[in-house]
Amino acid sequence: MNPMDRRLSRRKLAVCIGALVLALPGVSACGFNYATDKENNIVNGTNDKDGVVDVLNALIVSGEAGSGTFVASLSNNDTTKPISLESLDFGSSSTVQVAGFSPIEVPAHGLVNLADGQGIKVSGDFQAGDFINATLSFDNGDTAQLDVHVVNADDEYTGLDNGTGVPSPAATASAS
Repeated sequence: MNPMDRRLSRRKLAVCIGALVLALPGVSACGFNYATDKENNIVNGTNDKDGVVDVLNALIVSGEAGSGTFVASLSNNDTTKPISLESLDFGSSSTVQVAGFSPIEVPAHGLVNLADGQGIKVSGDFQAGDFINATLSFDNGDTAQLDVHVVNADDEYTGLDNGTGVPSPAATASAS
């Protein structure tokens, strides 16, 4: 091989490697403000992380129109004391009624999943696909307001429309 050709080949190789090194960051998705940099929790339910207790994946699971069970995961971010859910309210202008329930204690730095047999029975003028404004009140004075999605009690929600009690117009937690 001619020495001139060898230098030309090395020069072409160096240019190709340089171009590759310069192009690599642009195609690696490691830039700024990409969707992969954002916190993302894909769920059907609604999340509220504004208070000490995070309300995660709040839903009403409905086996039939007009009846359902409120479920959510409640995560207590206070590391020293438990906090209890005292009431679930859908507003004075709503037709949704809530069954009475005992306060639901969320341990310090713990999580309670209401879908594990602690769902709260609700009834009213709603059906799958609706969103209903709900307010959860806790014993520390915090409230969480969110639009709760009503979903059918099938597929991953099969068996979750299992709340107990009879809904009434003004139900709150009651000491048992």
